Amino acid sequence: MKKIMEAIFWISVGIIFYTFMGYGIVITLLAHFKKKPVQAPLEDVDLPELTLMVAAYNEADIIAQKVNNCLALNYPADKLKIIFVTDGSDDGTPELIQESPQVQVLHQSARKGKIAAVNRAMNYIETPFVIFTDANVMVNAEGLRNMVSHFQNNLVGAVSGEKRVISTEHEGAASGEGLYWKYESYLKRKDAEWNSLVGSAGELFGIRSHLYKPVAEDCIIEDFVMTMGIAASGYKVAYEPNAIATETASVNVAEESKRKVRIAAGGIQAMVKLSGILGPLSHPRLFFQYFSHRVLRWTLMPINLATALISASLLVGNHWTYDLAFAAQLLFYALTLVGYFLRNQNIKLKGFFTPYYFIFMHLCVVKGWFRYFNGSQKVTWEKARRASFSPTV
Repeated sequence: MKKIMEAIFWISVGIIFYTFMGYGIVITLLAHFKKKPVQAPLEDVDLPELTLMVAAYNEADIIAQKVNNCLALNYPADKLKIIFVTDGSDDGTPELIQESPQVQVLHQSARKGKIAAVNRAMNYIETPFVIFTDANVMVNAEGLRNMVSHFQNNLVGAVSGEKRVISTEHEGAASGEGLYWKYESYLKRKDAEWNSLVGSAGELFGIRSHLYKPVAEDCIIEDFVMTMGIAASGYKVAYEPNAIATETASVNVAEESKRKVRIAAGGIQAMVKLSGILGPLSHPRLFFQYFSHRVLRWTLMPINLATALISASLLVGNHWTYDLAFAAQLLFYALTLVGYFLRNQNIKLKGFFTPYYFIFMHLCVVKGWFRYFNGSQKVTWEKARRASFSPTV
């Protein structure tokens, strides 16, 4: 029995370490020895025609700010077409956008979900490239220029920008999202430097228009599935850290939970959808990244957190290593419990919430499993409320 518990403990600890630290070390070393291509900036005359597509659903409180952000982007107006698709919006969002004649609005009253709206809007794309962004994020002025420069390489089929989450004084433990995304952005950068980005966040990413294939309308994290499909077809998904999509954190943990559970359910769905096109033999490099960076987080991590604690508790007294491991875990979970009780408090030291946010994420993964397997995760999800942007953002 002792041998079994020891094996469970070390396997669990190994998977936890590899998932959140080991893979970061490995991909950093792999990227270090990979020659970095130099991407020359493009002059105005060389910039390609481009469509910026914004999917918006009932965003009346922020849509004027988003429209102004799009119009302020440093890209030649005669080469940039801006489309807002607002299917299902009934709060005046389409009417507010139509106040700006430079922007095209595609709207229908039926709400079928984001990807159904994007599939419909793609029929109107006439430019060789299209960049997708969300209504609740603001893009830096040079973002589009920096992204399209990657398409000078014919092997690049898609490019992702960098998501940044800004903290405010009011979101409490939800501020942990910003700390998480700093590390996630680092991993994305190294993934892309070595081989290819593993998927893409929907806040800001672009593709070659001819590579677009309609995504199933039941797809939960369509941006990830879309860009992984492009990568599996032999193209590189590039990463541009100087194309920045800025959004605020969720107003509280309850709102953040809506997003995390949906993403977790979508992760399991994505694994099912990608199983037929992405394997260790057909795409060894990409599969290694995908398995290390995504699959382990979506499947084994919550289980191994539990087995590491249980096995260590059963091994207490056998060796100081297990005594220390059990004590360290108890301390971590004690800090998690403190974070839970203070989760909606405005504490300036945001790192204080790291243990709680870490466990919170994995509880959302478990909830996502149940949401997916019982079929209760709808593609038309309830949006999480986020803190407001300051007027200067």
